[in-house]
Amino acid sequence: MSLLKKIVSIAAVALLAGCLGALPAQADAIDVSPPGANDWSCKPSAAHPYPVILVPGTFENMAKNWVTMSPYLKNAGYCVFALNYGETNGVDATAPVADSARELAPFVDAVLAATGAKKVNLVGHSQGGMMPRYYMGFLGGAKKVNQLVGIAPSNHGTQGVIAPPPDVVPPVAGSAGFACAACADQQAGSAFLQKLNSIGDTVAGPAYTVISTTHDEVVTPYQSQFLSGPARQVTNITIQDKCPADLIGHDQTPSDPVVRQLVANALGMTAGPADPAFQPRCL
Repeated sequence: MSLLKKIVSIAAVALLAGCLGALPAQADAIDVSPPGANDWSCKPSAAHPYPVILVPGTFENMAKNWVTMSPYLKNAGYCVFALNYGETNGVDATAPVADSARELAPFVDAVLAATGAKKVNLVGHSQGGMMPRYYMGFLGGAKKVNQLVGIAPSNHGTQGVIAPPPDVVPPVAGSAGFACAACADQQAGSAFLQKLNSIGDTVAGPAYTVISTTHDEVVTPYQSQFLSGPARQVTNITIQDKCPADLIGHDQTPSDPVVRQLVANALGMTAGPADPAFQPRCL
């Protein structure tokens, strides 16, 4: 199913639910939304003028990746949206990253059209925190994004190996390999990353917040996640500088309570990235 068809399907289900009062607001059989996301009737408030789009990481879907972040932001008063993208061989977020960015573009347009907002905030995990940079830098998305918040993003690639989790099996029974173009794109020094970063780490307009953990075992070294740019545009945060006892790893970062606070601080800025002096409550 194409992304545009998915968007139409979700919106149609929501409309039908409103008419019949019997179906849940989100009942798409293919793209199950996380709690609080994809209410296409939501209108941003003056306090939170930019709708938030949650972008999952490699091998992930929105329902799993954002099961705690989505309701947290919804309860904080944001219009929250999320998508799946880059499906190959039945596995999400494994297509070439540039192709996935081309799927993000119409989803952003759909959110802007539905909410009447001028821009969106993007919150992405891993590949989802890096891929929007291609959308902003090469597909004209910069003028539509207020801020990109990357949680353990693969901005400069990894020197490690991106492997599927145990619950993701190779598409062909008995296959020794796994078809994942996005994995190759995220290796340090890949042709894709060379192109992505050839125009610099940032583009004019959006703000950038990066949230990283020293215990990241996937995007290594963790410092490769950071972006270069002036303080008025870029904030790089290491979780352990705020909460030394927080031992969170790569996959769990989107559900970490400390990370949720850091994301909320970033999204709460009227202009610019997260406040580097903000101190979350350590648990």
